Formats: sequence, C-alpha cells, structure tokens
Amino acid sequence: MNPLVSLHAVMLDLIAANKKRTALLIGAFVLVIVALGAAIGFLAGNGIIGIVVAFAVAALMSVGSYWKADAIALSVSRAVPADPVEYKRLHNLVEGLCIASGLPKPRVFVVHDPAPNAFATGRNPKNASLAVTTGLLDSMNRVELEGVVAHELAHIRNYDILLSTVAVTLVGNVALAAEMTIRLMWWNGGRSRRDGDRADRTNPIAWLGFAMLMSAPLLGRLMQVSISRRRESLADASACQITRYPPGMVAALEKLRDNRTVTHSATAATAHLWMAQPLSGVGDDGRLAWFHRLFATHPPMEDRIGLLREL
Repeated sequence: MNPLVSLHAVMLDLIAANKKRTALLIGAFVLVIVALGAAIGFLAGNGIIGIVVAFAVAALMSVGSYWKADAIALSVSRAVPADPVEYKRLHNLVEGLCIASGLPKPRVFVVHDPAPNAFATGRNPKNASLAVTTGLLDSMNRVELEGVVAHELAHIRNYDILLSTVAVTLVGNVALAAEMTIRLMWWNGGRSRRDGDRADRTNPIAWLGFAMLMSAPLLGRLMQVSISRRRESLADASACQITRYPPGMVAALEKLRDNRTVTHSATAATAHLWMAQPLSGVGDDGRLAWFHRLFATHPPMEDRIGLLREL
C-alpha cells in the first residue's frame, strides 16, 4: 500500500486523539489548580473556600486559554500580519496549498527573526494562524517553503494546534499560581509582617508554593515533550501527502538542520509550537548533549529526515 495513502487513516485517528488529549489536558490543569487551592485553604484553615476559589479560577483560566491562547502565542512571538502586497509570494503559496489540502486559508503572520522557523496556532482550522520568520523566507526556495507551509497546515488539519496552543497558557498559569503563592504567603506580598506571621518565614504554605514553583517548569517541559515529538514527524509525512513531493520537505529539513541560529522570538513556553527546535542547546554535541535531547521538544532532525526518505 502507498505510504501516503495509508497515512490518511493515521491522520484521522490522530485528529480524534488530539481532541481527547486537549480535554484531558484542561481537566488535569483544573485538578492541579484545585489541589493547590485546597492545600492553601486547608493550611490556612479555610479548606472549602480554597477549593471553591481555586475551581473558579481554574475554570476561568481554562476558558480563557481555549479562546485566547492563539492570540497570546502570536503576541509573545512578536508576530505581525503579513502584508498581502509585500508578502504576495507567501500568500499565494499558502492559498494554493490550502486548496490542495481542503483547508480554509489561515491568517498569515511574519516574525522578524533571522532564524528560519515557522509555527501554526489556533483552536480549529477555521480559526487558525500561520507564522513564518523572515529568516525562513530569505533562506528557502519555493519548493522548500512549500514543504514548511504544508507542515504547518498539517498541524492545523490534524488539530495539533489546539493541543499545543492550549498547553502554552495552561502550563504558564500553573507556574504563575505557584509564584503568587510564594509572594503572597511567604513574603506577605512585600508588606510589613502582620500578627501571626512567622518571623523565620518558614510558613508551610510558602514551602508548598516553592515546591510547585520548582516543579512547574519541569512538568511543563515534560508535557511539551509528550505532545510535541511524535506530532512533528507525523506532520512531516502529512506535508508530503499535501505537496506530493517528499524531496522538497527533505530539503527544507536539511536546511533547518544545518542552521544553528537561535530563534529569539521563541520562549520556553512556546518552544513546542515551532517547526524546528528554536532554543539554544539544539546543536550541542558536548557532554550535555544527552540532557538537551532528553528535554528537547522535537525529535532529532536526522530521524525526521530518515523517515521521509523511506516514503
């Protein structure tokens, strides 16, 4: 059977799985926030109030993340709308591939960054955005650029964007809640000490917040790794299904592999959104190479290229 044909069935299963994972991610986030609120409430002597407040906050954050996470991701990445005249070539290419893949045209953005990279965001194909860096436009020829755009359109079609975009804000909100716990309960928000505050500042609530603050980045990175690595390789193969020209996708990945420029518009929270590993350490071949690979949000480029060569 043609690998590109059999891939279609895999993509349908992936779409359904991603929708379920998004629901599970939001549910897990609500439970974490409620647990934090309950712990603070019980330690402060108001357990029920803590649970109610935490649940309300978690619900508001979850709804906000679903509706506004794409705007946050674009803003954090300093993406600006791609002018239809200045970037006519890009718009025409996106329109053509959308017709070929049966997708509505997403909003097109440009990120002024010398590193070649791209990402897609949004909650569904009808409300999606695609962003490419100026470095990508400068370094890729038309065939290679088609491969990159098709890769991002594959993320949109497979509903990868919903899962990865929601993760950006939910993971950040957990870290923010932990930091607020420390500031408000340990240092008393910077105010003078009140009656009942511990002079040695060893309030157990503060230690709870401190523990969450320390673990939140690690949990967030593990979450990013778990939702990102496999979907990148699947999007590569799906892009070949859209363009019907695997060599173009291979050539694009080879250029991304050979370019070690850090994507300065990326952050730790948005690293998993980008097509190529955007942050420093991606090209580290020294003693810490194993550590960078362990927490890398993307599979090695050589592995991705090898899979495409088999198509």
